[in-house]
Amino acid sequence: MSALDSRKPQASPGPEPAPSTGPSGAARWAADLAMGVRFALAGGRESWVRTVLTAVGVGFGVAVLLVATSVPNMLGAREARGEARENLGFSATTGPSDRTALYFHADTDFRGENVRGRHIQPEGDDPPVPPGVAELPGPGEMVVSPALRELLSSPEGALLRERLPHRIAGTIGDEGLIGPGELTYVAGTDGLTEDSGYAYRIDRFERVGGQEPLDPVLLLLVVVVCVVLLFPVGVFTATAVRFGGERRDRRLAALRLVGADSRMVRRIAAGEALVGALSGIVLGCLLFLPVRRMVGTMELFGVSFFTADIRPSAPLTGLVLLAVPVCAVAVGLLALRGVAIEPLGVVRDTGVRRRRLWWRLAPPAAGLLLLAPEFGGVGAGHGTVDTYRIAAGMVLLLIGITSVLPWLVETAVRRVRGGPLPLQLAVRRLQLDSGQAARAVSGIAVAVAGAVAVQMLFTGVSGDYTRETGQDPDRAQLYVMTEVPDGDAVRELAERVEATEGVRRALGMTTEYFLPVGADPDSADYTAVSVAECAALEQVARIGSCADGDVFLVSGEGGGAPGARLDLNGPVYEPETEEYVQLGEPDPWTVPQDARTVRPVTDPMGRQTTGILATPGAFDLSRLERVNAEVMVLTRPGVPDAVEHVRNTVELRAPWSQVLELRSTDRDQDFTAIQTALYGGAVGVLLLIGASMVVSTLEQLRERRKLLSVLVAFGTRRSTLGWSVLWQTALPVALGLLLAAVGGVGMGAALLTMVSVPVSVHWTSLAAMTGTGAGVVLLVTVLSLPPLWRMMRPDGLRTE
Repeated sequence: MSALDSRKPQASPGPEPAPSTGPSGAARWAADLAMGVRFALAGGRESWVRTVLTAVGVGFGVAVLLVATSVPNMLGAREARGEARENLGFSATTGPSDRTALYFHADTDFRGENVRGRHIQPEGDDPPVPPGVAELPGPGEMVVSPALRELLSSPEGALLRERLPHRIAGTIGDEGLIGPGELTYVAGTDGLTEDSGYAYRIDRFERVGGQEPLDPVLLLLVVVVCVVLLFPVGVFTATAVRFGGERRDRRLAALRLVGADSRMVRRIAAGEALVGALSGIVLGCLLFLPVRRMVGTMELFGVSFFTADIRPSAPLTGLVLLAVPVCAVAVGLLALRGVAIEPLGVVRDTGVRRRRLWWRLAPPAAGLLLLAPEFGGVGAGHGTVDTYRIAAGMVLLLIGITSVLPWLVETAVRRVRGGPLPLQLAVRRLQLDSGQAARAVSGIAVAVAGAVAVQMLFTGVSGDYTRETGQDPDRAQLYVMTEVPDGDAVRELAERVEATEGVRRALGMTTEYFLPVGADPDSADYTAVSVAECAALEQVARIGSCADGDVFLVSGEGGGAPGARLDLNGPVYEPETEEYVQLGEPDPWTVPQDARTVRPVTDPMGRQTTGILATPGAFDLSRLERVNAEVMVLTRPGVPDAVEHVRNTVELRAPWSQVLELRSTDRDQDFTAIQTALYGGAVGVLLLIGASMVVSTLEQLRERRKLLSVLVAFGTRRSTLGWSVLWQTALPVALGLLLAAVGGVGMGAALLTMVSVPVSVHWTSLAAMTGTGAGVVLLVTVLSLPPLWRMMRPDGLRTE
């Protein structure tokens, strides 16, 4: 940087230019922009290198924006296919016909992944066929998704293959899947009956329940996540169009020397920026194609998309394609503010005029004013959310971080004095031109600030979407619920589960509800009768001493009384007639007179049992036609896949069974889905951050190649220059992360105030976010060292 660079801009001497006789107005603009285009394309190696670097930076941003504009179509396509293949039992069909089938859900889990299962039994020659299935499978056959076929044929799916022994007769097409990674199957059967309790009749698909809209807090999360993930992309795109600024300024000075005025050279500079932006759009569209295919082969947090679903929305794509070149021209003109391009050189006023803080605080202040009406007004019972107001307010707050950062870097480095030689070189470079360094890390600062704010909001409201289930995983890890023919089947099921690999103990129980003999089913109360061995009864009540043949009365509501007579074959409700019908004679059972009253305790499922507790010797379950069985399962610690072995034992014989893993807490599915989208989007933004910063760093090193060569030629150690580059990156990054932490906490506080949650900072998350940002910058710096060593050579002094 020469002394000329720090002078105050002055008017160049010389005679007044002759009046212009060329085009004016819009034609003049078009001619100057066209000249800038020609310089960018035919201005020699330096011009097209700068154009290529700008195109690469803009291209990364455009590719990400195109993926973002595809999200509505991606989600819409998944939802449409999911609804087209479902029938949730809302059919109006009352009897079998050629166009009906019996249908039931047989979902299961395998190592934390959901496996969607459906069993279907045709009742005629023209049954409904789910989308993606060419022909219904016969009994003992199934059609599977490609991902499930691959899993079942691999060694990792051997346990699941035991649970799904049907012969694979075909593959489900894409129209029957919500994503390429989905695990689903449709199995044929011939053993279903409508009165089984788990199957129902259907005559068509596409019957689903209406979806409830997101509550205001979740909608707020969606809006904030979108702003936080997309705004850094815009920052990077705006930064990319300013690559090669110093070399461009020298070319423009040459134009001034041959007679161009200041306004003309600015329009020419805008034309050069326009070429880089348009090239970036083309490159971004080309990059979008492999990214689209890559996304179609990926599964992130259990979510996958077909390549055909990744279609940019036409209105949003048009907005991106229009906004990028317009922003490029605007940023190109803004970059020349404060620069006097004179015939004898480029004069910058960085040494005279300091950045002002007051106007940089205007955007965040305006953002707070926009958000203020929403303070305390967003909640589950507070109506709708003004999404546009909130999005605009968040954007202004993030703009405030990008505008304050250059002032902060300039103010901080201006006060640094002394220190090691590498630090002095870095500080001097930043003192001469801190704007470029601030722009390079502004994307990191914005991304970290947004992540901190979102994490504060997620942490603050997570309690509202995480509930205590009351379950006790220490007393039982699994709970099996199924239907069996009689009491002997309950014992057999418990014995088979207890003999399963990885199981320490299994306690079976059945609970049925009966009316008093002769009672009116429309008005009388039902009494629960739970039958189990003494060891299982001890899990639901304080029974004390117990032997087979004992009966206990649970204190509280719903309990029977000694001598009470219950009808084991009471009236049955028939939906066709909407009446209770007595099938056969009543079958009374009398509560023994010596039944003891006991106090209930909470069982491992978090429930309290009521009514009557009986041992098998006191209540003959063979008198019942069907029995609902429950088995509490305790697994052995350290046994892998114990839960999968239990599922195989239970679901192989009764696919309608449920094997529940007990958890002390449960989280809302919509909340979890939004958090998953945040993590997936964060991965993409971090990749963009890294790629853009690598390009930006290489551009800065390319512009300083001659200066580095001069320093090496005068005997400066390469290690000194290497450390100076590291310091030159570390100082703005440290200041940027500090500003991001403060700004992120401030935005998080505003968001928490909107949902009426006390403001609190999760310091571990804050440290993780800032550490991640610093790690990305450190990685970029390490990657820039090899090009730095190559540029510190004497041949860098060559010039033309």
